[in-house]
Amino acid sequence: MSKKLKIAIIGSGSTYTPELIEGMIKRKDVLPIDELVLMDIDARKLEIVGKLCERMIQAEHIPCRVVMTQNLDEALQDADFVLSQIRVGKLPARVLDETIPLKYNLIGQETCGIGGFFKAMRTIPVMLHIADRMQALCPDAWLINFSNPAGIITEALLNHSKVKMLGLCNVPFNMFKSIRETLQLDDPHFTYVGLNHLSWITAIEQAGTDYLKTALDMGLNSEAMKNIPSSGFSKEIIQMVGAIPSSYLEYYYFKEKKLQLLKESELTRGEKCMQIEEELLKIYLDSELHVKPELLSTRGGANYSEVAISLVDAIYNDKQEVHVVNLLNQGALDFMEDNDAVEVCAVIGKDGAVPMKVENFHNPHIADYMRMVKAYERETVAAAVYGSEDAAMRALLMNPLVGDYHTAHACFQELKAAHQTYLPQFFTKETPE
Repeated sequence: MSKKLKIAIIGSGSTYTPELIEGMIKRKDVLPIDELVLMDIDARKLEIVGKLCERMIQAEHIPCRVVMTQNLDEALQDADFVLSQIRVGKLPARVLDETIPLKYNLIGQETCGIGGFFKAMRTIPVMLHIADRMQALCPDAWLINFSNPAGIITEALLNHSKVKMLGLCNVPFNMFKSIRETLQLDDPHFTYVGLNHLSWITAIEQAGTDYLKTALDMGLNSEAMKNIPSSGFSKEIIQMVGAIPSSYLEYYYFKEKKLQLLKESELTRGEKCMQIEEELLKIYLDSELHVKPELLSTRGGANYSEVAISLVDAIYNDKQEVHVVNLLNQGALDFMEDNDAVEVCAVIGKDGAVPMKVENFHNPHIADYMRMVKAYERETVAAAVYGSEDAAMRALLMNPLVGDYHTAHACFQELKAAHQTYLPQFFTKETPE
């Protein structure tokens, strides 16, 4: 009989959680989950979402105990896998990240620019706390994190804690899927190079043929994420870059246009998410509902369940499968440092992930862009961990979406004040270890 399996979902009041449950149900024969702990600090959402998850599991007659708790330690005790999808400050904090920068002519966005920077400031201390408690309560567990900004959180945790973790994003899955369908390929092997939300597909191989040139000649775009008002990349841009960029690159390549769109938009993405979330919670309240509702796919997290639960499956069942994850570079890209968190293909098995080395990489634009944004990410982690305003300013000066000292400083001070409750590192005097 296989070992009993305990999975804890931290932040399970998220309306995405039924996605994860759907993934678990799909793999019930290969993932014998004995106990599922749903943990959140928001009692109302935990109750509504948790009850739906319970109904979904019962409807499939899965002999799995479902526990709902607001206590982190109870959730972590003896867990095998910890899935983290937290949003510190919830959606109202996101709306501040999106609106305040616009006053300074800066892009306000959840993971890019100064908005993403502040999301990292709020999230990294909490994630380090979770990693610390895991060390005490489930030292052998795997932490699979898809709290954003996923790459920067990976950078922080793998360099400042001992936790076994992988960062996850659904962008690569969605890119691969749309390109496979457009080029009508059965089983292509993609070379995917980048940081989280700063990534490119640099090869598309099947049966000895590289279809990248075909894709570049077509000016092929991958599918845009649902949460980005996408304008797409022209054929000229794709050929100039020599690779297929993820839709997040629009923030960098079309900075002025994106800023304009954000300023003209009646509601921010965070405000729209608040509306969708309330609609979803209303639907979830229906005690007859025991499947994931369709409306969920209008949020940016579509296919998370596939990505997250297939990763758990690959580790638990030692599948030696290729997945795109965020992890330390360890030589995969020879133009990055070994301890830089990167988003690349890796072979996944019971011991975790081994990044696949990208041989003969020749794209200076991508290498230089990644190094520039990684420099920003390193300083961002230092600012979050040590509460250093100097590191924060160095980070923002290197961020391609910020760059100007006076603007950055003024916007930083306003956002810092707005988020004070969630930024203990900047407001308490003792320096963290």
